[in-house]
Amino acid sequence: MPTGELRVYLGAAPGVGKTYAMLEEARRRAARGTDVVIGLVETHGRPHTAAMIGDLELVPRRVLTHRGVEFTELDLDGVLARRPEVVVVDELAHTNVPGSRHDKRWQDVRELLDAGITVLTTVNVQHLESLNDVVARITGTTQRETVPDAVVRAAEQVELVDMTPEALRRRMAHGNVYGPDRIDAALGNYFRVGNLTALRELALLWLADTVDDQLGAYRAQQGISDTWEARERVVVALTGGPEGDTLIRRAARIAARGRGADLLAVHVARSDGLAGADPARLARQRVLVEGLGGTYHQVLGADVPAALLDFARGVNATQLVLGASRRGRFAQLFSRGVGVTTTALSGPIDVHLVTHPEAGRGRRAATTPAALSRRRRLLGFALAALGMPALTLALRTLPDLTLTNDILLFLAGVVGVALVGGLWPALVAALGGSLLLNWFFTPPYRTLTIAEADNLLALGVFVGVAVAVSWVVDVAARRTREAARASADAQALTTPAGGVLRGERPLLALRDRLRETFALRAVSVLELVAEARGRPDRARDRAAWRVVASVGDAPAGSPDAGETAVPVDDTLTVVLSGRRLEAADRRVVEAFAAQAAVALRQER
Repeated sequence: MPTGELRVYLGAAPGVGKTYAMLEEARRRAARGTDVVIGLVETHGRPHTAAMIGDLELVPRRVLTHRGVEFTELDLDGVLARRPEVVVVDELAHTNVPGSRHDKRWQDVRELLDAGITVLTTVNVQHLESLNDVVARITGTTQRETVPDAVVRAAEQVELVDMTPEALRRRMAHGNVYGPDRIDAALGNYFRVGNLTALRELALLWLADTVDDQLGAYRAQQGISDTWEARERVVVALTGGPEGDTLIRRAARIAARGRGADLLAVHVARSDGLAGADPARLARQRVLVEGLGGTYHQVLGADVPAALLDFARGVNATQLVLGASRRGRFAQLFSRGVGVTTTALSGPIDVHLVTHPEAGRGRRAATTPAALSRRRRLLGFALAALGMPALTLALRTLPDLTLTNDILLFLAGVVGVALVGGLWPALVAALGGSLLLNWFFTPPYRTLTIAEADNLLALGVFVGVAVAVSWVVDVAARRTREAARASADAQALTTPAGGVLRGERPLLALRDRLRETFALRAVSVLELVAEARGRPDRARDRAAWRVVASVGDAPAGSPDAGETAVPVDDTLTVVLSGRRLEAADRRVVEAFAAQAAVALRQER
């Protein structure tokens, strides 16, 4: 059985004419011969609304008694038994009287839709679940009755019944909304011009988001990848570099020029899973983006320009903000760079290349630990120093071998040194091996002179292959170490997310996982009190800090009281007690600390 269609009339406030517009549509459908009934309409004593019911068939309401008082509700069973084509059910967010089949009227409506009956209904923006707290802050009135946004977004049609604040206040003053005894109080409280203007903007923006979702679904269904500039969307690309803060603020200013524009930040992570950007800096930049009202995203891609443009086209972006290249002029001679390549391929998307202090200075090489341990490198040098002469003595006892055989055996020795000690011991082995081959096995013997061109070529190929193999082995070992480190960092950073999904408070989950991950005695999240902010002389005073969250034995009460202090911003610091952390671990802790700032803001 096909489900019925839901049509919702959305209003910014009571009295804008939602029920009137709904009844107009019901009468139009009835005039076309559609079987329409009134399941429930609340006229609130408004004569014009009551007159719109006219001769439409009414399904009698169900009478329920609760605590000795009689109430009337939608007779769900009566409507299902009548089985009209269309039913009118007012006030979608209404809470049913105890004893009803469902707690909420929208649940009644869902059952009607499942039965194949089309439903016309109404809802005010203050009753939408996602906006309930916002409306409460604006108007000072908390709405107890709410409806999930998904219920309204799932409607086939959502029609905004709009009216200017001034027109609504005039309607109210004429007695068309409330009775005379309530007019003055309503005009002076909930129906102030500022409140109505804010509610109207909320309704318009919410409906714009819904329309945008529908547009995105249509584009995906039709396979449309071209940018449709229906709404400004500014995407800023983050590399995890120090210029990120500048780019975010610049993109936010661009977005602010267009009313209702979206700000999205995206970081393209390496698709090989290796560590690339600084996770701590990215976490802090995410805090900045979200603080400016934007959203943060991360995508995988080996080709950064292609990944950026795929994301931008996927979100229907109109503008893309990139930082000017940090590479030096010499490096730019061999490659155009991400910015220039992205601009060339962007099509209708406007690309902004923003200058910053790091532009043109070259990428600062990160200080990464050696691929192999010091012990293995020393063992490799020892093997090169002793193994090459030992191999020479062994080959001297086998006079029947040709120079080609000798070179292959020396090459095998160099590969063995590379596997044990890495690049530099292997280079030493390759250089020493080439000299030994020249001295003992290349005519004329016991000189460094090479008489035949073929032998010179063979020795040259030996050295080249030995260096190449040594480099490949060293890079493979380094990549293995980086991948293991990146995997460990990712696991450490995702563990708190699992705690949140299990129902833990974000800040407490971060605090506990940080202590467990690094085997610390205690962890403290400290906040600078308001009186000490902007006064560096008081930052070392214990009384200037307040403990927001802590765990463990004897947690620190000030940054100086622990072994490691990781500042998040000017007011928030995470202090670790128990042991000092390595530099690589500190990066992960900084990412934890940035997440703690987000969690604290969310909880507040």
